[in-house]
Amino acid sequence: MKSRNAAIGFIFVTLLIDTIGWGLIIPVMPDLISLLKHIPVNEASAEGGLLLFVYAFMQFLCAPIMGNLGDQYGRRPVLLFSLFGFGVDYLFLAFAPTFGWLFVGRAVAGITGASFTTAAAYIADISNAENRAKNFGMIGAAFGLGFIIGPAIGGLLSGFGLRAPFYAAAILTLLNWLYGYFILPESLSLDHRRPFEWKRANPFGALAHLRKYPAISGLIFSLILVYLAAHAVQSNWNYFTIYRFNWTPKMVGISLAVVGLLIALVQAGLIRIITPKIGDKRSIYLGLGLYSLGLFLFAFATQSWMMFVFLIPYCLGGIAGPALQATMSGHVPPNEQGELQGALTSLMSVTSIIGPLLMTNLFAYFTSDKAPFHFPGAAFLLGGILMLVSTFIAYNSLKSEKERVVDTKNTQ
Repeated sequence: MKSRNAAIGFIFVTLLIDTIGWGLIIPVMPDLISLLKHIPVNEASAEGGLLLFVYAFMQFLCAPIMGNLGDQYGRRPVLLFSLFGFGVDYLFLAFAPTFGWLFVGRAVAGITGASFTTAAAYIADISNAENRAKNFGMIGAAFGLGFIIGPAIGGLLSGFGLRAPFYAAAILTLLNWLYGYFILPESLSLDHRRPFEWKRANPFGALAHLRKYPAISGLIFSLILVYLAAHAVQSNWNYFTIYRFNWTPKMVGISLAVVGLLIALVQAGLIRIITPKIGDKRSIYLGLGLYSLGLFLFAFATQSWMMFVFLIPYCLGGIAGPALQATMSGHVPPNEQGELQGALTSLMSVTSIIGPLLMTNLFAYFTSDKAPFHFPGAAFLLGGILMLVSTFIAYNSLKSEKERVVDTKNTQ
């Protein structure tokens, strides 16, 4: 029992440090790219989109492979390999003399970046029916807490130089790897392992499974648009605020800490109050509408304080995601839930490949001399439009389902 509790504590710390490490470098990444490429920060956004692309693409290809390797060799070696890879990535970023070295680091992180997936499998291995939900809840808690702490510390460390947050992230991650090497036990017993199979490690296979669910095809497409629209903020926030309002890395870090806090409040508290009262469908419509409103307000913000105020409706829109997934889950048999969630995760990975390139290049274009007019908020505007389209598709899909149910009852 002591060993199991220590392992759960280590997994929580691992995920927390992973998220803190990523959050540490977000505030300074635009200035580092700008420095290495000798370009202004608005042009650096397109290069930053390429870095996000190479990380997401390598993770999309390699995450299923790492997961299957974990089924054969155990969780411990895969998790330690992932932590070591992240540490190496941060060192590449810290010492990178040219922009090309940033690509090498991000590719390494994408290949080895299976820490969340492997940690989830580890928790499943050591949990029982009574504590499984509580243990899995630590994943969300670690992510939320890490995204509050990481950007705030990264912004403060930037005062010691652009490279300081990268050194801090590398030290944290490698210390965690060293601790895990000596402390972390294996969770997967030999009798529960299976041989590695390439056909089961195919990342495109999971996407093909979505064709099995025609009844929720509209909701799946709605979710795709939500994921894409969200990259207007996720991939573009630091470049936009530095360019538009001359924010320092410290201010970017503070703003992202506020984002993390608001998301944590919505996900941990507000959803439990609002969704039971108004139901999943209305939560979807309300949440997507608030997302759209927040994005449109970001697009036309003219003062720094507006970005903080407009975060409120945008983050309140977070009630839509869980309701959307709950509705889709309700249309799938219990023995296919894992398959559906795996397919949706692969879908999110694909949008993480497309979204950063789309949004950062849109920002770079509409802040360049080539644009027909100057409009730094173009990516937010597109995100708002995508959210509105997503709302319309979700409404039509749920309305059609209701009409099918009524017709079925009338026929009977």
